[in-house]
Order: sequence, then C-alpha cells, then structure tokens
Amino acid sequence: MVRRFARGALPRGSSRVPGTTSQAAAPGLITPADSGPRNGAATGAGIRPGRPFRLHRTAVLFLAPALLVAALTVGQGGPAVAARGATSAAPTAQQIFNGMTDAQRVGQLLMVGCPSTTVSSTCLAIIRSQHVGSVILDGTSTLSVSAEHGVTAGLQKAAPASTKLFVATDQEGGLVRRMRGPGFTDYSTALVQGTWNTADLQYWATTWGTQLRTAGIDLDLAPVLDTVPTGDTRNPPIGDLDREYGHSVARVTEKGIAVLRGLTSEGVDTAVKHFPGLGRVTANTDTTAHVTDPITTATSASLKPFAAAIAARTPFVMLSTAVYTRIDGKNPAAFSHTIVAGLLRTTLGFHGVVISDDLGAAKQVASYAVGDRAVRFVAAGGDMVLTVKPAQASTMESAILARMAASAAFTKQVHAAVLRVLQAKHARGLLH
Repeated sequence: MVRRFARGALPRGSSRVPGTTSQAAAPGLITPADSGPRNGAATGAGIRPGRPFRLHRTAVLFLAPALLVAALTVGQGGPAVAARGATSAAPTAQQIFNGMTDAQRVGQLLMVGCPSTTVSSTCLAIIRSQHVGSVILDGTSTLSVSAEHGVTAGLQKAAPASTKLFVATDQEGGLVRRMRGPGFTDYSTALVQGTWNTADLQYWATTWGTQLRTAGIDLDLAPVLDTVPTGDTRNPPIGDLDREYGHSVARVTEKGIAVLRGLTSEGVDTAVKHFPGLGRVTANTDTTAHVTDPITTATSASLKPFAAAIAARTPFVMLSTAVYTRIDGKNPAAFSHTIVAGLLRTTLGFHGVVISDDLGAAKQVASYAVGDRAVRFVAAGGDMVLTVKPAQASTMESAILARMAASAAFTKQVHAAVLRVLQAKHARGLLH
C-alpha cells in the first residue's frame, strides 16, 4: 500500500543518519563511519545513550547464490518458531480454533484499517461485531511511543481475551514510515539503508523493532524485497519512493534479510513484500487499474530475495495485486492459485501466513465485488485479507461464510488459513 505516500519530503538519493531526527547536512549516501552506532555513541529519538554496539556478523552473512537457487526449489519457510511472549501454559492454536464458531474463525482472516492516532469507536465496534483478528494502523502518526501504545492497547480491549489482535504498520524508512513521533527513529529510505554495513543495518533494525514493540505494534509490513533494475525510472510504487534496498538481487537479498532478522529478534513479525515483486511494473496498483508485469517468470532471479526470506522464516509474505502475464495472465497475483498455492506455497515451500496487499481501496481490484475479493484471495491459498476500509469487514466475512456453506473444499481451505493465523499468534504470545 503506497497510494498515500507522496514524493517531496526527501529528494531522491538524500539520506538521514540513523538515529537522528534531522536531514544530513549534505544529501548523498551515508558513509561507513555514519552507518551505525559506535561505542555506545548512538543518539536520537528512542536510542538509549551508552547502549553497546552489537555486531551479529555471522547472522547476516549473505546467502551464497547456490543456496538461493536451491531455496527457489526447496522452501524452508513456516510460522515463526521463536515465540516471544508465548508460554508453555498458553493454549495451542488448535485449542483456540476448536472453541470458535465459523464466524469467529473467519474474523481471524481479516485485517482492517484503523486510525493510528486515536482509538476509533467505529473500529472497536467492527472488531467486536465481525470478530476481526488484526488491524493496520492507517495514516501517519506523530504520537510518542507511549502515546501510540495507548492507541494499540485501546484497540486490543475490543478483542477477546483469549485471542488478541495482530497490530500492523508500514515502517520501512524514508517516506514510508507511519510512526514519526518522539521515540521513533527518523531513518533513511531503503535505498540508502542498502548502502550501510549489513551488520549495522541489522543492529538498527533491532532498534526499530524495539520501538514498534514498545508501542504495541507486533507486525511490520516490511521489508520490501522488490528489485528495481538499474536505470529504471518508471516504477511508481517502489523506485519512485526509493523503497528498494538496491538495484541488484544480491543487495536486496542481503539487506532485506538483515532487516527481517533485526525486527523479528525484537518480537516484531515481518511481512516481506510484494510477492512475486513490483520491481517491473510501471504503475501503482493502489491508484491504477490493469497494472501488469510482462517480464517476471516463475524462475526469475528477482524471486531470490523472497526465497531467502522464507529460508530465514519470515512469518508473513504479502501478495501483490499486479497481474504477472508470464505466470498467470488472467488473475491478479493475490487471486491466482498458480502464484499463491503453486509458486509461493509449493515451489518455494512457504507455510506461514500469506497476507494480501490492500483489497479495500486499491484501484487494481476495484472491478471485483468487495466480498468476491476476499473469497478469491482465500481460494487462491491466501490467509489474511487486508482492507483499509473497516466497513467492508462485514461484507467480506459474509461472503466467505456463504462460500463455506456451499463448498466443503473451500471450508477446508478457510480452516487451514485460520490455523496458520492462530499459529502465528501463538508464536507471538497473542493466545491466552
């Protein structure tokens, strides 16, 4: 989702020093000396003075090309196994599932947009009435970390005590950085992050993860693993906003995995995006219909960053809504059984939660009925339907339930999707 981000706040190629709140004196790439904290000298919003610099170099070594190629054919992904906050006394996903009605189960497949700066009574009512399982904080917030926690805690009160919400945001860096208040680091675009030392980047990602987790946010719709080729100046959703870590598959893989590991180490799940990639499109699916990628195939090198993320056990993968004519020319990726169940689930072996890009306001899917969008996504093999329009939750839930009543096969798919979401919640300590 990038439709609400506009160019202008930063010139292309400009940089912000990690951990600061003002633009660097001169635009350009951060030098190695500036790329990370040294000897506890980090300063800026949310950074504790004197915090020792931690190098995890063995954890962020770039995967060799041969291993990446192997990952394209033998996937290793699945729900996160490092449960942060979960205890042995917590109920299992299956136990929670067994105690739910089908309406409650379907609600776990919905993520709706809620304001990021206030506890919306409308959102609270929808969470309760439609059994909504996850929310995305919509809109830029200048609240402090503690004030943001007040918003997320307020939203959590509407969820059942046994099954808390995933609370998500878009916190990539640069222009795409929803949390901008005191205590949240003001940091560079992904394109600039891609020039930092890899170990330093992972360190900073742990810092960003700590800030999000303290605010009550446990899912970051990041990192972006799309590769925009060198010299491509016609890529509105990614390249125009400097959201890519570089212009080579190797750099995108190395830096993206560093961010993934940093965030997840601090208890924030990642949703790598936008599978199978938005680096080759020439329009934004949020603001334009009929967006296609005529280049990417099921064996393209640009899939390697996603394969590496699956091997690194990203809990979520976000699906693009572009049409990939050389893989499935008839359906947007999020509605394509060939792409979701085939390429992502079977070929790459991802067994975690598949989340859609926005299906609520995106022009790319506007020609589909609201309820049909949710049904098509789940039927393709998806799990979590994201809509920035919370009022659509009722229509989407009703459509899924109606299809379940008519199809035992679809019901089986829904139940499997619900269990994947609940397993991810158990891993993050959200089941009680």
